[in-house]
Amino acid sequence: MAAALFYTVAVATVAVALLACPAKATELAVLRNGFSIRHEHRLVMGTTTRLFLGADDSSFTDVPTAEITGYEKDLTSPPVTLDSHLTVQAPPGAPKLGSVPVKSVPAKSPIGVNEVVNSASATFHLDPDLVNSVIHAESGFNSRAISPKGARGLMQLMPGTAGQLGVYDAFDPQANVDGGSRYLRELLERYNFDLVKALAAYNAGPERVDQYQGVPPFRETRAYVARIVHEYNTKKIAQEKEARRKQPAAKAGSKSPSHTAHAAKPPAAVIASESSH
Repeated sequence: MAAALFYTVAVATVAVALLACPAKATELAVLRNGFSIRHEHRLVMGTTTRLFLGADDSSFTDVPTAEITGYEKDLTSPPVTLDSHLTVQAPPGAPKLGSVPVKSVPAKSPIGVNEVVNSASATFHLDPDLVNSVIHAESGFNSRAISPKGARGLMQLMPGTAGQLGVYDAFDPQANVDGGSRYLRELLERYNFDLVKALAAYNAGPERVDQYQGVPPFRETRAYVARIVHEYNTKKIAQEKEARRKQPAAKAGSKSPSHTAHAAKPPAAVIASESSH
């Protein structure tokens, strides 16, 4: 399990000029490292290109425009389904690219990932935004993803870990997210709800976190933790701003200590990343 190097789902609206027209058919975006990403249509937004993975605009991934060397018609595979949010094809012998799977198996029928995440989050008392951020970093929401090390499914469970968690079909979204959420909850409890350590343990294993008494000095693990914490914090800050925006304006001259206190209070769910160690 590792952090994806360059794609991220946008959390806030960005005012940019849309410089490209949607592609008319399923295409492959060919990247400099030899990988390709299948998509339905795309929009170039300055230095970033947004690749839409389904027929609608609900599923997409952002890629630095400079990393794309060209586009090819996809004549070999059917369009991406909602259950297979990100399918990456790698040429023989290509190097590993973060947590982007270099192998894929046929996807099952599309299912509601949001419902799966909400159900598991409620069961294990986790924030759905956190679980979604972990899934994004682990598999890019591809429930059929297989990592080079053999981790499988949305939350990239290794076969041994899946067995210990009672997950017998790691490609079943409900079972996978239930198992991954349970494991994440166990790690949070183990490290006294220190999210940074829990995420590091999810990526590198609790033995490594215990050995180094914190985030191990591995570039992969540090990038993984930083990415999830940043994405999660961004979501919480955006939600807090939206909640404040929707609050009715206080009447002129009225005293509202409670409103003032709320406005000055920072987002309670925001978690700061570890500083240097």
